[in-house]
Amino acid sequence: MKSTLKTLAIALTGVAIITSCEKKEEAPKKDIKELAVNFDRSGGIVNHNDSKHLKLKSIEIGDCKWTEGFWADKHKMAEEVMIPHMGTIFKGDIGFAYDNFKKAAGMMEGEALGKYWHDGDFYKWMESTMYLYAENGDEALMDDLDEIIEVIGKAQEDDGYLSTHVQLTDNIKRWSNMHFHELYNVGHLYTSASIHYRVTGKTNFLEIAIKNADYLYTVFAPRDPELARMGFNPSQIMGLVELYRTTKDKKYLELADIFVTMRGSVPMDQHPTVNPNFLGDHNQMRTPLRKETEAKGHAVLANYLWSGAADLYAETGEDSLINALEQIWDSAVNRKMYLTGAQGQTHHGASQGAAGRHDMVHEAFQDDYLMPNKTAYNETCANISNAMFNYRLLSAKGESKFADVMELVMYNSALVGISVEGKDYFYSNPLRMLDGGIDYTHATTERRHRVPYIPVFCCPPNLARTIAKSAGWAYSKSENGIAVNLYGGNQLETTLLDGSKLKLSQKTQYPWEGAVEFTIEECKEEAFEILFRIPEWAAGTTIKINGKDSGVDITPKTFAKVERKWKKGNVVTMNIPMDINFVEGDPRIEETRNQVAVKRGPIVYCIESPDLPEDTNILDVYISQDSKLKTNHKPDFLGGVTMIDADVMLRTQKEEGMYRKLEEPSWKKVKSSFVPYYAWSNRGEAEMTVFVPIVWE
Repeated sequence: MKSTLKTLAIALTGVAIITSCEKKEEAPKKDIKELAVNFDRSGGIVNHNDSKHLKLKSIEIGDCKWTEGFWADKHKMAEEVMIPHMGTIFKGDIGFAYDNFKKAAGMMEGEALGKYWHDGDFYKWMESTMYLYAENGDEALMDDLDEIIEVIGKAQEDDGYLSTHVQLTDNIKRWSNMHFHELYNVGHLYTSASIHYRVTGKTNFLEIAIKNADYLYTVFAPRDPELARMGFNPSQIMGLVELYRTTKDKKYLELADIFVTMRGSVPMDQHPTVNPNFLGDHNQMRTPLRKETEAKGHAVLANYLWSGAADLYAETGEDSLINALEQIWDSAVNRKMYLTGAQGQTHHGASQGAAGRHDMVHEAFQDDYLMPNKTAYNETCANISNAMFNYRLLSAKGESKFADVMELVMYNSALVGISVEGKDYFYSNPLRMLDGGIDYTHATTERRHRVPYIPVFCCPPNLARTIAKSAGWAYSKSENGIAVNLYGGNQLETTLLDGSKLKLSQKTQYPWEGAVEFTIEECKEEAFEILFRIPEWAAGTTIKINGKDSGVDITPKTFAKVERKWKKGNVVTMNIPMDINFVEGDPRIEETRNQVAVKRGPIVYCIESPDLPEDTNILDVYISQDSKLKTNHKPDFLGGVTMIDADVMLRTQKEEGMYRKLEEPSWKKVKSSFVPYYAWSNRGEAEMTVFVPIVWE
């Protein structure tokens, strides 16, 4: 039964309360016929078409398609296995989400099951399906979504409210506690509905989002300080900006600004709307965002907030926003990020505090250079949202360092969240796993190996939509041309900002090989630029045009700009050195002192027990600084990977005890291999480590 008679609603003033037995006035329908009539399939994954304050703008959905190599294989896995399989989870007896909508719609009996944020996770899965449809045109996907959207529409309250757990629970009032994730849910609704419209031109999902956003405006536009603490996981900011970009209704942009401004605007103390465990820095509520300089608190909440603020900057050009975000980025990336691009050093800890106070934090950033390996939390969603934030800063600033972080995350700390076959998941992603290291018996999110279902199921659909839309991150439109952000075999057919057509293909086996070839297939007659990202680690990269040196400056951590009159048939060849390197941490990182990791190109490697002699303890593995590291490509192993073969040293003689007198150790040299970090834990339970002690001989 619909819960119209069960819940309490905040009236249009934002402060007056009406009882659930009173009849609610239905929100007036917005006329969106014009949107349907003028639909032209424009608008990228993040729609930058009219954003005036960006250096780079998004290509349109479906403009780029992976055709061969690494990301084509991963996209195929997502299309054929990961996303369909995830749909059966969400619509089955385990995932709960679809049934919750049916219950709220009066189509099923029963209470809400699963987590408060399941609605939002379901919207993310829907979004991933839309990206597939944009590329493969499978009408069965849209038929399924149309059926789902009809159910969601029936679940929505007459005044626009929609959050099934609150609707289905008698003793929960609307906007009574931030932990109910109402804003998180609707934020993903807005984004998903905007993408659905851009892909299909249909307005059935968009109408639901608009109705809800119009209701949300009546609640939060009055800026009631009692509601200022409600922004917990603030996906609604990104969602509102996307809704503004879709409809051009400025009140959604205004509301996004209100949510950014409310963050940190009231004392974060014990209050009915506040979860008592999460105060202050945990959800970035102790310091207003425009005055913040550090990465603090829950890593997903933080990156969602920063991404939303970056979207707001794209539309307003407000200097105080971008200035704060750049300082926060420096803190998050240069002092608190793992080698894999992962963020969120601790499951439970304390923030640096303000005015002497240290707030409890959860799944969060900690102090600078405090980087544990075994207990690193590194939630998959945090890693993905790190890439999302960097994509937005790349667009705003046009600097390749942000794309470097995107790439690092994509190949390592994001992709590790899914198994090679596409059905099992990690939520947390430490850099070391030991037998008996941590008792995961009662853990809700940490696991020794990937599992088919995690009760906190936010990360799998986030990863699904990221892989499904990844081709949309490969290129950006510059003022007079195109920027190459990510390398991979693909076909691009897009319209540049001046309205001219550009069609090109990219052929490469990157990241396993460093040769990349671009062929111009269609372009305008006038000169335009192609910006080629030179990764930070890629010193010695060369660029040739039709076999001749390009003559342009090629500097790591920048875009190499080639501007000329291009012609059909022009071929650009890049050679990106794929050296194998030992990488050490800053000496202030105590957890990695005298240890090294192996990295080749964008891929971070680890060593795990299946590649060591039986019964070898991973902590007994050392490596000599002069060990010969060699590539070994295995196309039929773990989905096709390049391993790094090396001689490692096993310490075979040890004393017992927590502390013991150092005796000269004895060593056994064995041949082993390092595997890409993202591919570990696909061969049963295993020990693993990214950093290995180095022996200087």
